[in-house]
Parts: sequence; C-alpha cells; structure tokens
Amino acid sequence: MKHTNRFQLTSLFLIAGFLFASTSAFSQTSEKQKDMIADSKEAKADFIKTDGLMSALFNKAFAYAIFPNVGKGGLGVGGAFGNGEVYQSGKRIGTAKLSQITVGLQAGGQAYREVIFFETEKDLERFKENKLEFSAQTSAVAVKDGASGTAKYSDGVMIFTQTKGGLMYEASIGGQTFKFEKL
Repeated sequence: MKHTNRFQLTSLFLIAGFLFASTSAFSQTSEKQKDMIADSKEAKADFIKTDGLMSALFNKAFAYAIFPNVGKGGLGVGGAFGNGEVYQSGKRIGTAKLSQITVGLQAGGQAYREVIFFETEKDLERFKENKLEFSAQTSAVAVKDGASGTAKYSDGVMIFTQTKGGLMYEASIGGQTFKFEKL
C-alpha cells in the first residue's frame, strides 16, 4: 500500500511539473507565435494530406481550433497540454490552450495533433468563453483516409486527432478543458 501511494504521488508530481512547464509556453513571444502559426499551417496540411475530404471541413466549418503539438503522458495519473490557433473564415482570431487530466489505467507518452471544428457561431462562442469541455464520452476521430467523410457534428463540434509519435496505453477517465485568448 505504501509503495502504491508513493508511486501515485510521484506520478502526480511528474504530471504537475509537465503541466507547469508547459503553461509558460502559452505566453508566447512574437518568434514563438510565428512558429505556432507555421506549425498550425503544417498540421492543417498534414490533416488534409492524410484525408483529402478534410479540406471541405476546413472550408465549410464556421470556425476551427487547431493544436499542432499536444504532449500527453501518464502513469496512473496522466495529463496533456498543447497550444493552438483559432481561425474563423480563414482568419486567425485568437490562440488557445488545451489541458487534460486523466486518472486510470495508463502508461506511456504520446505526441499528437488535434483539430476542433465548430458548426455555428454559438458553438465558437462557448469555446471563446471557456465553457467548452470534453469528457471521457466525447469521441475524437483518428484521422485516416476517408475518416472525415462519415464524421458528424456532436453538440456543435467535430474533433479529429492525428498521432505524431509515442505509445500510450490508456483506459482512463478525465477531460479536456480550453482557454481562449483573443488577438
């Protein structure tokens, strides 16, 4: 029992350190902003390259938030963090921060991309007001050729992820939260 508590405490400190170190990245210098914009454009191109049908989603969605580099890790307790850009009608309107805490059977680390499409102005406003949270029941579609052709909006959003690297085994509960900052 003592060993388990020590293990969980160590895991919690590692995740907390990861999230703390990552939050400083949210206050971006102009050079980091240029890198983020370039990373977002590259991520969008990679999503479309993997599934050509996504081009229509990027063009038809009311708006979208794209997180080009999300880091995720866990061992009992897990977390994820990423910075992204928010676009409406093809124009960059703000930045966003993604945070996630999970608890359960999980081990490993992973890097991935995530894009969230917003169906209406109301759905984007929920996001901008930091009132959008995804629970364990919210499902993201893993991008592969043709995957977006059958995807549907759920509660005004459609989520896609693309693994960049790493390996993560996970059967956990938790959720993602977002923080929007207008330009």
